[in-house]
Amino acid sequence: MESGKQWVMLVAGSKGWNDYRHQANVCHAYHMMHQNGIPDDQIVVMMYDDIAYNDKNPYRGNIINKPNGPNVYPGVPKDYTGKDVTPENFLAALKGNRHAVKKRNPKVITSGRKDTIFIYMTDHGAPSLFCFPNNSSLYASDLIETIKEMARDRKFSKMVIYMESCYSGSMFTQLPNNIHVYAVTSTKPGDKGYACYKDTKRQTYLSDEFSAVWMHYSEKENLDKVTFQDQFDYLQNKMQKSCPCQFGDMTIGKRPISEFLKNTPQTIRQTIKAQMLVLTDLTSNHEVTFKILMLQIRTETDAGRRQVLIRKYEALDKARDKIEGTIETINRHFFPEVVVEDGLVGYYRSSRDLFAFKTVAEHFRTTRFNWHEEEFLITLSYMHVFARLCASGIGAKRIIDVITAASG
Repeated sequence: MESGKQWVMLVAGSKGWNDYRHQANVCHAYHMMHQNGIPDDQIVVMMYDDIAYNDKNPYRGNIINKPNGPNVYPGVPKDYTGKDVTPENFLAALKGNRHAVKKRNPKVITSGRKDTIFIYMTDHGAPSLFCFPNNSSLYASDLIETIKEMARDRKFSKMVIYMESCYSGSMFTQLPNNIHVYAVTSTKPGDKGYACYKDTKRQTYLSDEFSAVWMHYSEKENLDKVTFQDQFDYLQNKMQKSCPCQFGDMTIGKRPISEFLKNTPQTIRQTIKAQMLVLTDLTSNHEVTFKILMLQIRTETDAGRRQVLIRKYEALDKARDKIEGTIETINRHFFPEVVVEDGLVGYYRSSRDLFAFKTVAEHFRTTRFNWHEEEFLITLSYMHVFARLCASGIGAKRIIDVITAASG
């Protein structure tokens, strides 16, 4: 039987120095795919590309993904950067729809019925929402509909999706189990994710818990002999803070990883096996900005600049209190009709609830607190309230009316 091509799509949905780790994750993942022999014309990379030569980078042109790690920036394709990193371009490129991509001469996945597709995404998230830069977000409703469309159009034989973000499990609760798609997420639907490897010289975090573990495993093992289920078991064993989840077609979990990623060269496997995986500085994603500011305040020797940093920290803290107060006001309106429980976040009854959440979330972002602005990024940690209301059958219009009243 003729074998198909192996396609890979790598997406970092953030920008800015504080979120360094997301683009570092994607650069590392690219080199892993490239060293395994997947040709560049079958790898699509989306990342903002504002890290390597950022003014805050003490090592120009250098990006690392683990302490004392190699520079993973050189050679990474710049398929989609800056303003081209959008959910619309992501979905169009995934489907192979060049005409829908808002970019000249776009690289897209032109896969067919015998091909495999591996997707890796890393960024911030909220229930049923994965962030992109420039005031845009990918919602679960749109992702799931695109996957279903690709399955109907026989765009792949099998698809695997790895997603690193807070609440990433909530993106796949409506993923069908009969269309040959398997998803692994860094968290349960109602859980937050964790950054790791705080770098005091760069004053940022280098990676995330889930990404550090799955890439370490992929580089140290013979991928012809281990399955996605083996890797998932390893994730469950090694991750200390978050709990990974599986969704979709579990039979794909029994397939060798090499069917999607080819195989890690033996010389690299030997090198990585000799390196212990030690996760350090595990920090909730929603606390990263505060932790980085605290580090900057402690190390800043100029009194004037230090005061600027202190005022910035106080402004972030004040914004968090304001967001929390607004959410509490909205939540009280529906109590005791709906009790918001974190553990149940993201378990929607139907795709209709997914669409309702998208409507509510975009209204809240555009009228109250835009989480794409650093000051309001913490808003994402409170979006579970709206997710639970939608999952409980509260209509979008009624929730929006309460948001409007709370804003008065």
